[in-house]
Amino acid sequence: MKKRTFDLIFIVIVATILIVLLEYEILKKHTAFALVPILIAYFLGQYSERKFKNK
Repeated sequence: MKKRTFDLIFIVIVATILIVLLEYEILKKHTAFALVPILIAYFLGQYSERKFKNK
């Protein structure tokens, strides 16, 4: 799997999760937890950079 494909799939998954959380008004009560997917994206980006580095 190429890095670009991995990134696009992850962006779609995170966006879907955040939209669902907004629809059920979960983020309204727990806004601080909206930072968690962003942190996960950061660390997965670091992982994918190492794993899928162009050789």
